[in-house]
Amino acid sequence: MKVLMLNGSPRVKGNTALALEEMKKVFEQEGVEVEIVRVGHKEVRSCIACQRCYELGKCVFDDIVNELAPKFEEADGLVVASPVYFASANATLVAVLTRLFYSTHFDKTMKVGASVVCARRGGCSATFDELNKFFTISNMPIASSQYWNSIHGREQGEAEQDEEGKQTMRVLARNMTFLMKSIALGKEKFGLPETEERAFTHFIR
Repeated sequence: MKVLMLNGSPRVKGNTALALEEMKKVFEQEGVEVEIVRVGHKEVRSCIACQRCYELGKCVFDDIVNELAPKFEEADGLVVASPVYFASANATLVAVLTRLFYSTHFDKTMKVGASVVCARRGGCSATFDELNKFFTISNMPIASSQYWNSIHGREQGEAEQDEEGKQTMRVLARNMTFLMKSIALGKEKFGLPETEERAFTHFIR
């Protein structure tokens, strides 16, 4: 089992990183290979819908997105984590995810996704919902926890005091591990769900 974790915070060793480390400890105890990549500090432009990725097999902008693509393809699960900015995710992380999901044409069916959000106070639920949209459009089941996947803290290290938030991260990692292993067994026995030829419409035809 492999999990790729994307840290959308621009801060080194901030509260978002603390949440991911809490998950990482559980993953490693469960025998899951983990790689954390910090993307929130990168200079990343968003998708321009040029569709060159269909010709090139990768994004036309050759940056961190193309480095992440093979890691994402190999992974059984993807965790995306972000601080909350105006009840939204870090725009750099959203740019990475938009291009990563659009420019990678491998089948993402049954890769497990999980979103993690960190805030001083509010906006967690909106950000959590925003990030989950990437999974629900890609046939990716979402791992849940005992509470929405959030942790609280403003200054560096404050999230260490959020005992419920840290526990939520640990439970999330255990649930995600169980889901990935269960899906792997299911794929061995039953294969992936039957697919249909994709129907694209523009609501008027």
